[in-house]
Order: sequence, then structure tokens, then C-alpha cells
Amino acid sequence: MIMLKGAFGACFAAAALLACSPVAAQDFPTRAVHLHVGFAPGGPADIVARIIGQKLNERWKQPVVIENRGGAGGNIAASAIAKAEPNGLAILVSTSAFAVNQTLYKAPGYAPDDLRAVVIVATTPNLIIGAPTLRAKTLRDVLDAERSEKMTFGTAGVGTTPHLSAERIFRAAARGDIAHVPFTGAGPAIQAVIGGHITLASVAMSAGVGSVQAGQVKGLAITSGKRVPALPDVPTARELGLGDADDSTWVALFVPGRTPETIIDKINTDVNAILKDPTTIEQLDKIGFLPVGDRRSEAEEFVRAETKKWGSIIKTIGIEPN
Repeated sequence: MIMLKGAFGACFAAAALLACSPVAAQDFPTRAVHLHVGFAPGGPADIVARIIGQKLNERWKQPVVIENRGGAGGNIAASAIAKAEPNGLAILVSTSAFAVNQTLYKAPGYAPDDLRAVVIVATTPNLIIGAPTLRAKTLRDVLDAERSEKMTFGTAGVGTTPHLSAERIFRAAARGDIAHVPFTGAGPAIQAVIGGHITLASVAMSAGVGSVQAGQVKGLAITSGKRVPALPDVPTARELGLGDADDSTWVALFVPGRTPETIIDKINTDVNAILKDPTTIEQLDKIGFLPVGDRRSEAEEFVRAETKKWGSIIKTIGIEPN
């Protein structure tokens, strides 16, 4: 057996991964890139992906194709990308569901190390809303109401971060009696509040901000560290004495675990540049998202911390893994 030795041998062996050629990273990509969104068209992840995809198309001078592969809370797309060629041409667009799913599912279809976080693109806090006819002005008013009054709250589904965040707040206020009603998305949950079918809903701010601004629902609390410009009259959970909940729904890019460092760094650098573009900031702001951007190591550390946090909350609430 002939052994390849030295720098030439190492580079030759890694050529398929494009790891040894500085030109490979500099010229990346040389053909179409596919952004695989783990959720249906029209949702927060899809909208953010299309904003970033268009900017990458302009920057890279190559087609950037959006592919929606919804199902199993994003696991179907994540599993597919985990098995994809590690050449940077197949990128997963996922959300905080990626961190939640490590505990929520016994077998999500991939191991955490099968995918690497490239960059946290944007984040939106969770928003708790009520019907405009609700007498309460804030979530604190709701939680202090008579317990004889049966209350319910809707979400986009069991295990979504708005669901887990609301459960944590309610339980901390000794209001575990508020029953959860899962819907198939944030839209149906918001409509149920408007129609008076449920008392409250906990949704990503990006999904509910328009309804609050239009007066269709009442913003009762937001789970950010400080009030947000889009909803200046909505207090934070912290202001209301409901703990230090600083929870958010985020969107991030992931690539197969064996993708060369040079390719990962190239994607990270280019996305960070896009997130500093005033037009990108404006586009994200219109849909209730704040741009993040970070070094790759920070993105990986953030996802690990989020996985630990949400895993602990899931176990405390007592949700059984699927």
C-alpha cells in the first residue's frame, strides 16, 4: 500500500473536501448553493432564508436555491443535510427547534456532531398575546386573575420555544393550571385568540407583531431583555416580575459536520457582511427579527448552550420525548 506523506500527501487526500486549497475557499461557491429550510414556506425561517439567500446570490454570483423540507420539527431537513456532501453547497436553515429537538426526540435522525453551526442569522423574542377585549393590560394582570376562571393558551405546537417559554413563565408564577392548546402553526393560534376560542397565545414576535400593531390582539408580555421598538408599549416578562426569561426564536445556518473549515469560515464571513447591510437590517426588522451575526465558534457555543437550556426546561415541564 502506497502511503502519501508530507504536506503534498495530506493535501491530496483532502482534495475532495476542498480543505487544502486556499483558492477553493476564496472562489467558493463555483456552482449553485441550496438552502434547505426545515419548515413550510411562509414561516419565519423561510422568510429569513429568502432574505439571506437573495443577498448571497448577489454576493456569490451563483444561484442560491431555497428548498423547503418541512416535517418533524425540522428533523427531516436536518437529517438530510447531515448526510449531504460536505462541500458547503447544501446548507441547512433551522431554528431554535434544532436545540429543542435534541431532547424532544429520542431519535431525531442525526447526531449533534453530524451538523455544525455556521452563524446565527437572526432572532425574535417570544410574544404573549390576548384578545383585545381582555380586561387585563399585561400578563401579570392575567396571572393575578381569579383562578376560578379557566384559561387556556395556544402555541404553534408542543415543544416550540414559545410553548416552552410560556410554560416556564406560568409555572414560575404558580399558574400551571393554564391549559396548553397546540395548533398547527402560529397563525391558527393567533386566529383562535382573535375569535375568543382561547385566552392567550404564545408566539414568535415575528408572527404576532402585525396583529398587535393592527389592534387585533393585545400584547401582554415579551420575552426579551428589553422592550423592542416595534412594540414599545409591550412590557418584558422581567419588568412584570415574571423571572429573567430572555427567550427567543432564532434562525441559524448549519452544514454537514465534515465540511472544511475554510468553507465554513467563508460562509460565516459573507453572511456576517450581509447582516451589516442596512437593507438587510431593514428587511429583517419589518418581519420582527433582529440580525445577529457572530464568529463560527460563538455560533457553536450558542447552540450548545441553547440545547442545554431547552433540554432542562423540557425535563422540568415533564414532556416525554417522541
